[in-house]
Amino acid sequence: MLFGKLLPREGNFFEMFNQHAERIVEAAQAFSNLVANYSDVEKRESFNREVDNAERAADRITHDVNRALHRTFITPIDREQIHKLINTMDDVADLIQDSAETMALYDVRHMTDDIVRLTDLSVKCCERLKDAVALIGRVSDAATAEAALKTCEEIDKLESDADRVMRSAMSRLFREESDVRELIKLKAVYELLETITDKCEDVANLIEGIVLENS
Repeated sequence: MLFGKLLPREGNFFEMFNQHAERIVEAAQAFSNLVANYSDVEKRESFNREVDNAERAADRITHDVNRALHRTFITPIDREQIHKLINTMDDVADLIQDSAETMALYDVRHMTDDIVRLTDLSVKCCERLKDAVALIGRVSDAATAEAALKTCEEIDKLESDADRVMRSAMSRLFREESDVRELIKLKAVYELLETITDKCEDVANLIEGIVLENS
């Protein structure tokens, strides 16, 4: 498929995908900074705002993609693939914001090593997601298609690593945390952070399908 000739006049879907992926990484990095500076209330609130700003920007791009989809007769890849990809990517940004909001709403008092580990894996997943998204507009090239598939495999591995960290974190939490309220709070945070990596894997699976169908 000659993607370049099929790009709609109304807008470049691949460029919008890239812009959205950049907002995801911005949200993930802001969340990571929030975790790293959690004891500083002023910095925590500042990074929380950065997460919100990135998520809102991602929402606007999602809206633009879906609007362009309705106005465009010929699309560079299958319409349903475009719809699923941008909305699943938006789920990633939403989950990052949900994680930050949950910490604030539940009044989580301190960060644990497991939160730090899960956050690190989430950021890495988001960064690799951005790399994979950047390649899908050029998957008619065999080397680019192979690179995209390899990046998706790396996301799958990071998600598996997060699963293992999650299981270990839950085991430690239920064995060592005597305060039931803290247990409930931390369990919710762990689950949200692991779900970020799950959703990144969902995006990777969609990208794999796009690559295999269009390369």
